[in-house]
Amino acid sequence: MIRNTFTQSGELAIISGVKFFVPKFIKSLQVRVTVILSVFVILSSVILMNAILQSYDQRTVSVRTAEIQNQCTILSNQLVNSDYLKTGVSDVIDTELSQLSNIYNGRVLVIDDEFRIVEDTYDLEEGKTIISEDVVKCFRGEKPASYDRKSRYIEVAVPVKKGEEPVKGMILVSVSTDSLRDNVEALQTKARIATVAISIIGIFLSAIIGMLLVRPLKRMSQSIEEMAGGYGDNYLHENAYDETERISNAFNKLWDRYKVLDASREEFVANVSHELKTPLTSMKVLADSLLMQPDAPTEIYREFMGDLSEEIERENKIINDLLDLVKLDKKGANLNIKSQDVNELVERILKRLQPLAAKSNIELVFESFRPVTAEIDEVKIALVITNLVENAIKYNKENGWVHVSLNADHKYFYLKVADSGIGIPKEDTDHIFERFFRVDKSHSREIGGTGLGLSIARNAVVMHRGAIKVYSEPGEGTTFTVRIPLTYIKREG
Repeated sequence: MIRNTFTQSGELAIISGVKFFVPKFIKSLQVRVTVILSVFVILSSVILMNAILQSYDQRTVSVRTAEIQNQCTILSNQLVNSDYLKTGVSDVIDTELSQLSNIYNGRVLVIDDEFRIVEDTYDLEEGKTIISEDVVKCFRGEKPASYDRKSRYIEVAVPVKKGEEPVKGMILVSVSTDSLRDNVEALQTKARIATVAISIIGIFLSAIIGMLLVRPLKRMSQSIEEMAGGYGDNYLHENAYDETERISNAFNKLWDRYKVLDASREEFVANVSHELKTPLTSMKVLADSLLMQPDAPTEIYREFMGDLSEEIERENKIINDLLDLVKLDKKGANLNIKSQDVNELVERILKRLQPLAAKSNIELVFESFRPVTAEIDEVKIALVITNLVENAIKYNKENGWVHVSLNADHKYFYLKVADSGIGIPKEDTDHIFERFFRVDKSHSREIGGTGLGLSIARNAVVMHRGAIKVYSEPGEGTTFTVRIPLTYIKREG
């Protein structure tokens, strides 16, 4: 047989490795936190820098506009007290106009009340007429000022007038903002450098924060993996954050429950083995005894066979109880829910158990306060009633009593089984629903108890969304109270 072996080339191996690594990399919480924080820092720094630059640009323009308006107002006061608007001759005013033009690198126009340009510092349009929106506004007594961001120049118009007299003329100044723009661009360069620096620092800090945030989760994950592997500490001790502390506490509770369940499972297996082995051992001893006496009388054979029959019956009862318990333990166990007359069901069970009570002179009394009809699984509720009443009879005193009562309200029905029996010690009341638990082991074996009856009863009650409670005092008897909804509540999902 010829076998063909294909080896990945280096390129294909790298590509497949990248395809595997990228999804895992993206799913990393640390990477996501780092990326989100980095993006937030970068966007915040960019937005902040742009806002600062825009604010700086607007402020410089506003300051420059205010300076020009102030200078124009001073010139306006000089013009209103001279004949410059009529003659256009004044060395002092010409000098100040030239200085204003040179200082702000702009053009200054002096216009009279006939919209004629009296003075142009650029000497381009003297004597011409000028009409514009700002000029018209100015002759109305306003002081319009505008900034053309596209052409980058400021235009300021200041009227020449005295008090409440009519406007005699105006000063119109157009100033370039190139020098201001140069300052803004220089600041922009510094801002970009600062943004890049802040972004780099932000990414670095984001990586550190992401690592610090995820570190407790990694420790928890490692601890859980160690616990799953069967080694390491038995509990999580992670209280770096409130969230991790809550997760740790919840996991520790779950771990406690798991250990209890695991111990219960081991104990259950041991108990099952022991309970099944005990009758088998007894049967083997009886059988061996018969084999060792081949000439034994018929009466001995009958006695031994009777004992064998009792042990087989005991074995059969244990197996049947185990099967009932397994069926009830299944999460998906089906309930045959039907509307049932609970009064009739209880009476039927008590009638069947009456002979058992009569053997020990136990008075069996049933008290029904009202007719009760409920949606229940008849077989499983019958198991509950039978187990409770049987126990009340078997663990009772000679000439004692068992009182069974049935009542209901608008939502639940209540079954109470009280007896005058030996009672249950307080330290055992929390364990009586555990599998194979017996309060009096020797007495339980004498009466044929398996230690599974109450566990079966509790499971059946829980399946009906009900509750079962026990009240007992040693030597004074025991009372079991069962509460079950009248209408069956289906499990969601």
